[in-house]
Amino acid sequence: MTPPVPADPTVMHPMPEQPRVVLLKPLVTSPLIEVGEFSYYDDPDDPTAFETRNVLYHYGPEKLVIGKFCALGEGVRFLMNGANHRMDGPSTFPFPIMGGSWSAHFDLLGGLTGRGDTVVGHDVWFGYRSMVMPGVRIGNGAIIAAGSVVVDDVPDYGIVGGNPARLIRRRYSDADVDRLLALAWWDWPLPHLSAHIRTVMSGSIDDLENAAPDQD
Repeated sequence: MTPPVPADPTVMHPMPEQPRVVLLKPLVTSPLIEVGEFSYYDDPDDPTAFETRNVLYHYGPEKLVIGKFCALGEGVRFLMNGANHRMDGPSTFPFPIMGGSWSAHFDLLGGLTGRGDTVVGHDVWFGYRSMVMPGVRIGNGAIIAAGSVVVDDVPDYGIVGGNPARLIRRRYSDADVDRLLALAWWDWPLPHLSAHIRTVMSGSIDDLENAAPDQD
């Protein structure tokens, strides 16, 4: 039997007939963005502009880290810490960026408190026009409902929705989440994963455990 041929994680457009879909790992160039294999963005306008249109106020040093096999729907936005303004004085307006003599006060914009890196786990599904605020951590297997504004961390296999996003439910029990995290199918060798795609997509956790590489 001929072994299954894995998909290619280095091809920017995995579906040539659908240029609206791009794999992000071969697309991004910023050292402040890390993306795992097969995570994709879908946008009918210009998905290749993801770094500038979908990752906003990214002036560093905080990073955006996205795991493997994540699905990002049209209009998903990540707001980074560069969007912060001072809030400890009477005005939040960033006067120094307007130039003129005001630019002498640029020190007032330094040292703003940030929330650190924004980190997305593996196998996360982002619905249409969802937004992630700075420093949020989203667990593996999570689902972010369309239009959500994620301001707090999301647990592994959690489903969140709303503005601000709230936990609707978890996809599995705590015990089953532990089993799934231990299996970490996203780290399976691609040939092995390719042989068990149906199990990964539609099988039970028992099926997944039976298909794990160390069970062969």
